[in-house]
Amino acid sequence: MSDIHTYPRWNNLRLPYMKTDYSNPRKLAFINALVIFFATIATGVIYTTLLKQWPVAFKLITSGLVLATFAYFLFHFTLDRFIYSKVRLIYKTIRTLKISGKEKSRHPYRADTLEHVSREVEKWSKFKSQEIDELRQMAEYRREFLGNISHELKAPIFNIQGYILTLLDGGLSDPSINMDYLFRTETSVNRLIAIVEDLETISRLEAGELKLNMVKFDVVALAREVMDFMEINAKKRNNNLFFNQNYEKPIPVIADKDQIRQLFINLIDNAMKYGDARNGSTKISFFDMDDHILIEVTDNGSGMEAAELTRIFERFYRTDKGRSREHGGTGLGLAIVKHIIGAHEQTINVRSKPGVGTTFAFTLKKA
Repeated sequence: MSDIHTYPRWNNLRLPYMKTDYSNPRKLAFINALVIFFATIATGVIYTTLLKQWPVAFKLITSGLVLATFAYFLFHFTLDRFIYSKVRLIYKTIRTLKISGKEKSRHPYRADTLEHVSREVEKWSKFKSQEIDELRQMAEYRREFLGNISHELKAPIFNIQGYILTLLDGGLSDPSINMDYLFRTETSVNRLIAIVEDLETISRLEAGELKLNMVKFDVVALAREVMDFMEINAKKRNNNLFFNQNYEKPIPVIADKDQIRQLFINLIDNAMKYGDARNGSTKISFFDMDDHILIEVTDNGSGMEAAELTRIFERFYRTDKGRSREHGGTGLGLAIVKHIIGAHEQTINVRSKPGVGTTFAFTLKKA
């Protein structure tokens, strides 16, 4: 068995021919100084052995110490300044450092400069890679968003154009179609206005410009108010709006009442669109969760696949494009819902099963 395994102290021994930390200028200078010192001693030993000149040998050894000391500081200063001049450019690139005149006169980094810079460059590289990935995702999102919004705007604009051209070509004087086409034009204009207003709402929510007016109110009473408001529309769609049980006592929460009203409208409208076409139902439930109230809006529609759930809150994303457009809507309702919940620092989740239905569950802070 070799000594290096018998005695563990040899494991920490570093010689010039072994693996050395070459990122440290001080160690490199020390190694070069040792080489010069031992070379001087070897010269003195040879000189003494051959010529028997002990005083001269002593002077050579003394000179070797002085020369090694001088060489150490010279090598250290030279290497340090050389590495600093190269590393400085790297640092200014990856960290945009502004080095003042005072800092130029001394080394601003640690002794293990190259090792430290290597770690910094690696961190910078990882950060830039993540940044590039995010930019690619954002670019893909922008392309998809522009495609979606152009598609959403195109339909009502073309409808309006067709109605107006028909009226200009003589339909205006035809009582059988003139009023009908004007009403259709009004419907398309209202849809354009709704899209623009919803986009403005999302932009304000994302920019933090929409300040929440946090008040205490009964969330059950608010939900009942919205259900009464949407009852006529629900009957047209053969949809039954109801609570999962009779809530006799108020359930007070703290939130922006107007924003939560809009949230209920969007979720109930979405449930009616995607509920069963012949015998739809929309159920609203409330659950006590200590400091929060969990609210669920459930429909009995066709449900969604798991892959669709990850994108359900994206702008203009539709699981059933044809059917949802038949019922109108801007495709921004659920995106607005997500931003409203985010502004309240609460959570919203969705669970769905094909052929069973979908449930949107969100929380509000209990008053």
